[in-house]
Formats: sequence, structure tokens, C-alpha cells
Amino acid sequence: MSFTKIYIHLVFSTKNRIPYLNTFDLRIKVWKHIKEYATEKEIFLDMINGYSDHCHCLISLGSNQNIEKVVQLLKGESSYWINKNRLTKDKFSWQDEYFAVSVSESKLDSVRSYIKNQEKHHQKKSFMDEYQEFIEKYNFKI
Repeated sequence: MSFTKIYIHLVFSTKNRIPYLNTFDLRIKVWKHIKEYATEKEIFLDMINGYSDHCHCLISLGSNQNIEKVVQLLKGESSYWINKNRLTKDKFSWQDEYFAVSVSESKLDSVRSYIKNQEKHHQKKSFMDEYQEFIEKYNFKI
């Protein structure tokens, strides 16, 4: 038996950063569904939260999983579910791009706290500001 523990902080936004998830209740419903779907697909989703135009997930990859496939499953099925249940006025979709960075064991609690406090965090900072911080903090080249 193989043992792996590879934590990933995953961030993805709505198509064109449209604030489709514009109410707290809608976000809770979507995050709960994604969590349930992840469990069904044996994706270990430690934490999920976000704001009106994006989602943060803390996942741990299993030995037979890769980031691209996990992202595809979570985004694809949740878009389908949101549209099937007509949870948004317009057709919903996630942007193709995403951020994915590894998280060391020693930083898990701070990443969990960051994800948990998205509502409060985005009262002071826009997703674009957060996006720019991620680009700089993790030295992504655009």
C-alpha cells in the first residue's frame, strides 16, 4: 500500500470573474455540494470556501490522482450541477485557469484559516488584489 500526503491550495474563479455566487446562502450550498461530490469521487477535500467570484480548496492528492484531473472533476461537475438546478440567473461556468500551490504540513493551519475567513477577507480586498498577491508570492510568470 502506498501512502501519500500532498496538500494543494487550489483557487479557481468564475468565468470572467462574474460574481455569480453573490449570496452567502448560495455559496454555502455550492461549497457543500462540491464537498459531497469530492467525497463521492474519493478526493480528499480538507477545506472549501470562497467568495462571489472564486473558490478556494485545500485538497490532498491520493496516489492515483493528479491536480489537472481533480480540478476538472470539481469544476466540471459543479458547473453542471449549478446549471441543472438553475442556481444562477445566467448560465454558470468556471474559468479554465486555476492556481495550485503545494502546502507544507507546517502551514496547513494558516491556509485553513485563510480559506475559512474568505467572507471577512474580501470585505477589505478584491479578488484581483488577491490574484496579484498570489502571482507575486509564488513567483508565477505571466
